[in-house]
Amino acid sequence: MTNAISNFTIYAFVALGGACGASLRFYISQLVLNWLGKGFPFATLMVNIIGSFTMGLLYQLIEHEILNVSVHRTLIGIGFLGAFTTFSTFSLDSLLLLQQGDVLKAAINILLNVSLCIAAAALGMFMVTTLTK
Repeated sequence: MTNAISNFTIYAFVALGGACGASLRFYISQLVLNWLGKGFPFATLMVNIIGSFTMGLLYQLIEHEILNVSVHRTLIGIGFLGAFTTFSTFSLDSLLLLQQGDVLKAAINILLNVSLCIAAAALGMFMVTTLTK
């Protein structure tokens, strides 16, 4: 029974963090769009930068045992930042590869993430455009 409660708590942390992250992303996006307009994806850039910064802080706070890994990683890292932006995880992965001296893997990770995500977005747009003609 303890595992069920523990698992429920973990899922609750992810859900709570996700709801907060998604809501804050929407709020910030609306603010930035109203402020800077739609000419460039500043809103996405802003949340990606904030999310990456927050992921870096969280990682170090957990590494230095200032924050509890099971609670804060689940609530903030997976839930909040997972909904706020997935770019934060990509940034941390790339940075850790660079810090480990694996420049080639970091470069491949960066290239694949950027190019494949753009390609996937283009494919999704193409599919909808094609299906709605």
